Amino acid sequence: MLNTKRLLAAFGKDFPKHLAKRHHDYVGLMCGKLPLHLHHVAIVLDLEAMDLTTMLNLKPDLILTHHPFIYGQKKQVLSTNPIKKNMVEALEKANIPVYSLHTNFDEGQGGMNDALANKLLLKDIKPLSLEPLGRGGLLEKPMTIDAFAAFAKEALGVPFGFLIAEGKPMIQSVAIIGGGGARDYTFAMQEGYDIFISGDAPHHVRRSIVNDHYNYLELPHEIEHIFLDSMAAYIRRLDPSMKIFSSIKQTLPRII
Repeated sequence: MLNTKRLLAAFGKDFPKHLAKRHHDYVGLMCGKLPLHLHHVAIVLDLEAMDLTTMLNLKPDLILTHHPFIYGQKKQVLSTNPIKKNMVEALEKANIPVYSLHTNFDEGQGGMNDALANKLLLKDIKPLSLEPLGRGGLLEKPMTIDAFAAFAKEALGVPFGFLIAEGKPMIQSVAIIGGGGARDYTFAMQEGYDIFISGDAPHHVRRSIVNDHYNYLELPHEIEHIFLDSMAAYIRRLDPSMKIFSSIKQTLPRII
């Protein structure tokens, strides 16, 4: 059994809300009322309508999500999104609160980008000086860019990626921001990293990378599924007896 105040104090220390990157990046309690103690926690990347029946049947004491369950002002979101409104009403009726950790988890020590950098087996991992959300580090030995791209795709658990190979042909230093950090490639480039990994790059950002003669590996936003294992391990360090349910039902687009 974990005292909820202890969990919130841990979050406040390791993933404080002030690290959330944008004024509209809503983190923290999304709906419901937190109980005094936690016995059973559910962890998801996104809480979607397809998950609702499962959660109502499981009746966890708390649902933790990475992407904000309510993205925006709660009153406005619920007035314009009937699906989300129905979900909130059903969860609150069942006394199941939802708590989200987004870019504060991404930047915090031991959070998303540390976990991704460790999956890539990087050494000397550290925050980017110009964008502390990101992480940079060194491969044990240099790899060709094509070999590294294949390794990274496999290591981060996705079936495809998009490679812009306009910079150095050999890779040893790597920077990464999980999710949609493509625009931050300039920070990694300025700090001398051989390649930058992120996702969700619009056309004009890709063209800028080409014009800058830099290396960029775009991997799907879903590499952030590492949140499930990372958060489960984090909670078990606080309470090894915690019952934890985690699930990701997201399906990547089919390559045609």
